[in-house]
Amino acid sequence: MSMGLFQSIFGKIAAKSLASGFWTTLDGYTPSFLTWGGELYESEIVRAAIHATATHASKLSVTVQGPANPKLQTRLRQGPNEWQTWGQFLYRLCTILEVQNTAFIVPVINEFGETVGMFPVLPSSCEIVQYGAAPWLRYTFRSGQTAAIEMARCGIMTKFQYKSDIFGENNHALTPTMDLVNLQNQGIAEAVKNGATFRFAAKMNNFSSDEDLKKERKRFSRENLQGEGGGILLFPNTYTDIKQLEAKPYVVAADEMERINTNVFNYFGTNEDVLQNRAYGDAWSAFYEGKIEPFSIQFSEVATKMLFTERERAGGTLLMATANRLQYMSNTEKLNVSAQMADRGIMNRDEIREIWNLPPLPNGQGQAYTIRGEYYLLGSDGSVTKKGDDLTSGKS
Repeated sequence: MSMGLFQSIFGKIAAKSLASGFWTTLDGYTPSFLTWGGELYESEIVRAAIHATATHASKLSVTVQGPANPKLQTRLRQGPNEWQTWGQFLYRLCTILEVQNTAFIVPVINEFGETVGMFPVLPSSCEIVQYGAAPWLRYTFRSGQTAAIEMARCGIMTKFQYKSDIFGENNHALTPTMDLVNLQNQGIAEAVKNGATFRFAAKMNNFSSDEDLKKERKRFSRENLQGEGGGILLFPNTYTDIKQLEAKPYVVAADEMERINTNVFNYFGTNEDVLQNRAYGDAWSAFYEGKIEPFSIQFSEVATKMLFTERERAGGTLLMATANRLQYMSNTEKLNVSAQMADRGIMNRDEIREIWNLPPLPNGQGQAYTIRGEYYLLGSDGSVTKKGDDLTSGKS
């Protein structure tokens, strides 16, 4: 991070000296986090898997509900900070979490010590240290800059959390698969190179010394393999037993490639249909429930806890990241849901238009509900209290 961004995020907090010792955790280890697996993101299949998840996560809609801290809420409606949109924030946060299994969110603090936003950071290391009566997070970045801030004001999202009480596990479990991915790519590259070359072996007569053989090898290469050879190899009569050597490079079998890709998909909780944008309807709903929804729930809870006090949360103030899952249905499914929800007065016209990615109707016209005339509203004793036509018109 540049000095300007660093100071804008942490303000005067970064200069605080923390030397009171490490904070004790239940796992018995020094509470520290080190980034690992940056090379993981350099793999094409891994990057594609992470990109697909982060892209869908970036489409979550972030809203703040409740009466607390209206100044902060106004800022958050405009975006998480002055440098990112909510989509960019969620994409990077999700990417960091997928690669590192631990993602840190820090509050953006103004000159008065007030939280005015939040930012996803990628430190090279993080330690939990004791300062006074509270634990603090001390970040060290690749630039060498360090910053510390109260743990209660930060957000920590984790995946594969097991040994550490605070942080997620590393990606060493994926190492065997990544080794296979590397070998697979090398095998394909070698197969292409070997398939484009020709090799010959021949017996050369009337050469009595090693020096003569070297000279003949250079002469042959110069006259046949350099310049305008015309694609024809000319062998002198001193060459006998000329044979072409056919290389048979290792080529990864289709089932082997599929198994390697499946290992990557299983590890990151995605599939080929999601990567190639073919998932919709029930298939996308399954991906949403297994991957995007857990991310949105964890982010909502972590962000709410870091931004609002316990009293404010008890009063109903919270931050939520949600998605309109109906938009990912097929057109036939959308039409069926729209008709059924409208007929029963469950959705108004604007809500139905949202399913079809249409804007709301002007002047509040879309807030009206429509109910089919043959429906009746029954009282608790089973008697008819309102007919469908009366419900639509508002008659009693």
